[in-house]
Amino acid sequence: MSKQNRRGTFIVFAAIAGVVSGLVFLAAAELSALLVARDASPVLAVGSFVIDVVPQPLKEFAISTFGEFDKIALLIGLGLAVVIASAVAGILQLVRPPLGVIALGIAGALSVAATTTRAGVTPLAFLPPVIGAVAGCVALIFLCKRLVSWQRAAVAPEAGAAPADGVTIDRRRFFALAGIAGASALIVGITARAVNAATASVAAIRKGLRLPPPRSSVTIPEGAELEVPGITPLFTPNSDFYRVDTALTVPTVDPATWRLVIDGMVDKRVELTFDQLVEMGLEEYAITLTCVSNVVGGELVGNAMWLGVPIRDVLQLAGPHTDADMVLSRSVDGYTASTPLSALTDEGLDAIFAVGMNGEPLPLEHGFPVRMVVPGLYGYVSATKWVTELKVTTFEKDEAYWTPRGYSAEAPIKFSSRIDTPKIGKSVAAGRIPIAGVAWAQTVGIEAVEVRIDDGDWQRADLSTPINTDTWVQWVLEWDATPGTHYVTVRAINKDGEMQVEESAPIAPDGSTGWQRSLISVT
Repeated sequence: MSKQNRRGTFIVFAAIAGVVSGLVFLAAAELSALLVARDASPVLAVGSFVIDVVPQPLKEFAISTFGEFDKIALLIGLGLAVVIASAVAGILQLVRPPLGVIALGIAGALSVAATTTRAGVTPLAFLPPVIGAVAGCVALIFLCKRLVSWQRAAVAPEAGAAPADGVTIDRRRFFALAGIAGASALIVGITARAVNAATASVAAIRKGLRLPPPRSSVTIPEGAELEVPGITPLFTPNSDFYRVDTALTVPTVDPATWRLVIDGMVDKRVELTFDQLVEMGLEEYAITLTCVSNVVGGELVGNAMWLGVPIRDVLQLAGPHTDADMVLSRSVDGYTASTPLSALTDEGLDAIFAVGMNGEPLPLEHGFPVRMVVPGLYGYVSATKWVTELKVTTFEKDEAYWTPRGYSAEAPIKFSSRIDTPKIGKSVAAGRIPIAGVAWAQTVGIEAVEVRIDDGDWQRADLSTPINTDTWVQWVLEWDATPGTHYVTVRAINKDGEMQVEESAPIAPDGSTGWQRSLISVT
């Protein structure tokens, strides 16, 4: 083997040594997190930090590209970044020691910073990334020492300085050490993360939770749901309900330890337990939620039957000051939302602390044990999941998570309409077919939906009977489809007589606008 080829081979093995050391880093950190600070996983901490600092256009791209799998895509990306960075550290340690160890040390310091600056961290949160970094550095030093010995033994016979079998011995030692360290790291890391997730989970508690029956129930009117194949159901199943939030992993909160604090510009500070909140009396509400990231015709909107307590009743316990105009809600993971105080105290608006969703306790990913649901406002300024604090304040004094990131502090939902069927990209047979979908104008209600085929006249669609003004309605238009390709456009009119905005606008700073126009192929 030539000297150049031999050098290239050892560079590759140095990269392997770096990757193994990176695995040791993560495994040791996960194991120590399991023992002393379960909120201090460096991967999750760094991932959450990335979510916080990534520019708003990249957030929009991730949501539109990966949807509910955006967190998985981020974790995969972080994993690839860790592999590449670890490989580089291994190469540096071989060719320019101790640069590789220094690189791992820097990674440890960044992990400590990301971990200890997260909301709600425990005092020992700094330990896991420190322990992980030390373990990774030790592994890298030992592996690279073995690699250097092997490298020297490989060139020694040419200089007559060592027996040829030294190459075999040192090669075996390197692979044995790398194999044992790598396999152990994988086993320990995966096991620790699995045990951490399992023991920290409150899924079993949620499953066993029995909520009291509501004091009042929603009456579903006849004709509220149209029997049209392919149309979105009246109520979105929990498993299909959209999820957009900043939590890299779903927070797990035990209802027994959950507390809701109301303070700020109030007559008195109030703290409620889960049982105390529920004992105030649960009521049933049908409310459609919409995400500000929903594009025209998008699926980041859903309708559910919620069980909860009016927020105005809870705020009344604290006595908000008359000069306050905003409530800054906070999640257990540090996320904040700015909601107009008037939207939470208005007797005509059903803003609630929800504890149930579609006949069961809130799913973990939708805010268990308690979340906010506020009709007529985009979720980023109202629908705080895993809510734990309300700070009564003013828009002048405080700002929420998304405001400095280019979004409006106040964001009423812009009413819109969507075509569910025929599906884009799927051809339909000629003949009489239904064009159908949903439309929403929370707190106002939908008066009419109009459909246009190609450049023809606008036609009124038939509407389902609305449950209330806070939920979407279904609509359908029977169409005699002719062979060819056709453009179908939809628009809505709300009960105030306003037409859905035709001009296209992006989701930032306060929601998208435009008419959905779909191309349909008829055979």
